[in-house]
Amino acid sequence: MTELLTAAQMRAIEQAAIESGEVTGLELMERAGRGVVEAIFEEWPDLAKSHGRAVVLCGPGNNGGDGFVVARLLKEWGWEVEVFLFGDPMKLPPDARKNYGRWRTLGPTKNLTAEAVGQGDRPDVLVDAMFGTGLSRAIPLDLATAYHSVEARDVDERHPSLAPFHRVAVDCLSGFDTDSGKVLFPEMPEITGDEERDLETRWNWWEKDASKRLFRVDLTVVFHRKKIGQALSDTSRSVRVVDIGLGVEDRHHGHLQLPRPKDCVIGLEFDRPKGMSGRIWPGFDLDKRSNLGPHKYSHGHAVILSGGAGKTGAARLAARGALRIGAGLVTLAVPSAAQMEVAAQVTAIMLHRVEGVDGLTDALKDERLNALCLGPGLGIERARELVPAALNAKRATVLDADALTAFADDPAVLFSQLHENCVLTPHGGEFSRLFPDIAEKLAATPTAGPAYSKVDATREAAERAGCVILFKGPDTVIAAPDGRCSINAAFYERAAPWLATAGSGDVLAGFIAGLLAREFEPMQAAETAAWLHVECARTFGPGLIAEDLPEQLPKVFNQLNI
Repeated sequence: MTELLTAAQMRAIEQAAIESGEVTGLELMERAGRGVVEAIFEEWPDLAKSHGRAVVLCGPGNNGGDGFVVARLLKEWGWEVEVFLFGDPMKLPPDARKNYGRWRTLGPTKNLTAEAVGQGDRPDVLVDAMFGTGLSRAIPLDLATAYHSVEARDVDERHPSLAPFHRVAVDCLSGFDTDSGKVLFPEMPEITGDEERDLETRWNWWEKDASKRLFRVDLTVVFHRKKIGQALSDTSRSVRVVDIGLGVEDRHHGHLQLPRPKDCVIGLEFDRPKGMSGRIWPGFDLDKRSNLGPHKYSHGHAVILSGGAGKTGAARLAARGALRIGAGLVTLAVPSAAQMEVAAQVTAIMLHRVEGVDGLTDALKDERLNALCLGPGLGIERARELVPAALNAKRATVLDADALTAFADDPAVLFSQLHENCVLTPHGGEFSRLFPDIAEKLAATPTAGPAYSKVDATREAAERAGCVILFKGPDTVIAAPDGRCSINAAFYERAAPWLATAGSGDVLAGFIAGLLAREFEPMQAAETAAWLHVECARTFGPGLIAEDLPEQLPKVFNQLNI
């Protein structure tokens, strides 16, 4: 796992290192610029073998200082380098101004305007060092236009291969809020109430202003640690983290004076260790597993509640996921009308008839049934009837799909019944129905940073519900009521777009239920299940359907050397 940082935390860590005397700001800037150049050559090895051409756009702060270092090092490598600066060089911060002076001994600096940047031959690399993690407002439109004007440059007839140039961001994309993963836009002009005029106003705001501030880059070079927003967004094709010698964050946490774990966000990115014993992936402890004993009942018993005839597929997917991930036993609780249908489809999964509240209450008298999953294919009416009875039993419980939608009219009714051993797994629509005010804040167009993020929204929802919330998406966020938070980002090298298939969320709910049966605590169960869910999809690859996900677990476990 990796710890993700806010912009404020990163600044505090840098300042603490400088104040300790271990490093100077100028040394950090040199390391950052060198790290960018090395990352460029690692990403595109052919560029290291040639005398290329670079355009470097520098801003008025320390991010611009990093850009001057990049320009100098590329020039020393033998490249043709053009440098553009926004603002007065004499007003640069001290370290950035020193690096400006070092660059000026090698080449000129031009004013950063669209007209100036748009002239000349197209480069191999465009370096965005205009604004870094400290940006708190939308970038000026003139700079956005200048960035895009590189597209207008002519292709050098001697080097036609240079047409698809590479875009590189230094620490973060300019205009990008690293705390939320959102692009900061200017405020929309005032709406008058005239429908036709307001429609034109909105269109002009987007077409002529806001959309021009949208950048995408091929490579973002991040210093020390990824920031939260970089795990919530895929505005960059690739992200490389460069060590600039700040050490482990914990050395400097005393300087942050921030409560933990509330202000700590974990990115679920793990190595695949070989030849190890004990803890292999988050929350799974081989020693604990062996201590549980060899009997199936010692590995937990998960119960998945199903809907009626013709609507049992989602529950069967969840049950298969729970069984494959390690629950000792899994039972599908079905109404009598669906018994024959389910019996014809399952073998290792057991079957128990549960009609209504009395049937479920009677079944749960068996204390060995230690984890429940309600929602996949359950049906709205059946969910309204059975969810309260399930929650009253105080077992570890996953609520998904219909079990959430059933309470959309009055979420407070659901929240009043939840307990700390619950996990709610809403997608965006379900989240909006359960937490409409929070969803409204999340959907608002950000004009200043730090903007309200999916991390903020999920934490607020978990505190309100009093249990773990897993807010699904390619940027799945998991939060506990005490403020613990993780992001399972399926971006960059972990992208798995084929997970967008019917039933994949049902399997995820089953994974969580199976781990709860194994006595994982709710936060660990949600984190582990989310990570394994993506790993299963990546192991199978394109063409994936939901039924394939549980069957990939043995391969994933073998790769983890379990």
